[in-house]
Amino acid sequence: MTTPASVPAPATVLVFLDPAFEGGRVADPAQPQLMATDLGATRGDGVFESLLAVGGRPRKIQAHLTRLAGSARLLELDIPAEDAWRRAVDTAIGEFRRQDPATAPGGGTDEVVVKLLVTRGPEGAAAPTCWVQASPPAAAGRRQRETGIDVILLDRGYDSEVGERAPWLLLGAKTLSYAVNMAALRYAHRHGADDVIFTSADGRVLEGPTSTVLLAHLETADDGAGGVRTIRRLITPQLDSGILPGTSQGALFTAAKAAGWELGYGPLEPKDLLDADAVWLISSIRLLAPVNHIDGQEIGTPELRRQLTAELNALFSTIE
Repeated sequence: MTTPASVPAPATVLVFLDPAFEGGRVADPAQPQLMATDLGATRGDGVFESLLAVGGRPRKIQAHLTRLAGSARLLELDIPAEDAWRRAVDTAIGEFRRQDPATAPGGGTDEVVVKLLVTRGPEGAAAPTCWVQASPPAAAGRRQRETGIDVILLDRGYDSEVGERAPWLLLGAKTLSYAVNMAALRYAHRHGADDVIFTSADGRVLEGPTSTVLLAHLETADDGAGGVRTIRRLITPQLDSGILPGTSQGALFTAAKAAGWELGYGPLEPKDLLDADAVWLISSIRLLAPVNHIDGQEIGTPELRRQLTAELNALFSTIE
C-alpha cells in the first residue's frame, strides 16, 4: 500500500550515537539500520525512554536520562554518557523540524515525540546499539487528552511485593519487552475500552501499560475564620509496588505541591479509584488523560473532571 502523493508520509528521524559524530549520525529511516540478529529485535533485550519536545525543547529530559541510566544498570548495559544523548536529541529534534513544516512556528503543531533506544546489539557485540528517534505524535493521544478515556481493570498476575522479592523481573525498568503491555491494550480495545489499569494479585492498584495512575479527592475543612476551604489531594500508587516511577507524575507532584495540593502515595485499591473525584492516566507523550469510566462506572462528574484536569494541565504546562 502506497501513501497518496497528496498526503506526505510523516517525518521520522533516526540519529545513532556514534563516537565519530559529535551530535550523532543521522540515518535514513527508509533503509535497514539494525542487524536481524540484534538482541533487541530477537529478545526484546534493551531499554528505552519516550519524551515530548515542545517548541523544539525536550521536556523533562534530565528525568528521562536518569531513568534510562537506571534501567540500563538493571539490565547491565553500559550506555553513553548523558551529554552524548543530549546532543543526539538536539540533532534529532532539529532535523525533524527541518523536514516537517508542521512543527515550525505557525505550522499547526509544535510537538515532537522523541525516543531514546538501547539494544544489547547483535550476539557477542562489544557495545550496545543506541539511537534517538523523532516522529510526530499520534492523533489519538491528543484526542484522549481532550475527551477522556474509558478504562478496565486487569490483573497483572503478580503481587505488589514481587519487585523486591524478584528483581530479575525488571519491574522497575523501562525495557523493550512490551509484548504484555500491548496485549493488555488490545484486550481492552476488544472489550470496548481505551486503556487499562493493572492491579496486583493482592488487590493493589499498580499502573497503566504505558502510564502512571493518579487520582484526586476534594475535601472541605474549616478555614479558622468562620468559613471553609477546599483541600485538594493528589494520590498515586506506592512506588515500591513493582511499578515504573513516572517522570510526568514526579514533575506534576512537584508543581502541585508548590500550588498547595496535598500529595499521597497509596497503597490504593480499586475502590479508591471508583470513589475518587477524578482519575487520570499520565504519561510523557499523551500527558493527562482523564478517566471517564472504570469497568463501566463513571468517575466523579464531567464538570469536576474538566475542572480538575484544567487545573492540573495549567500546572503541567509550567514544567520544563
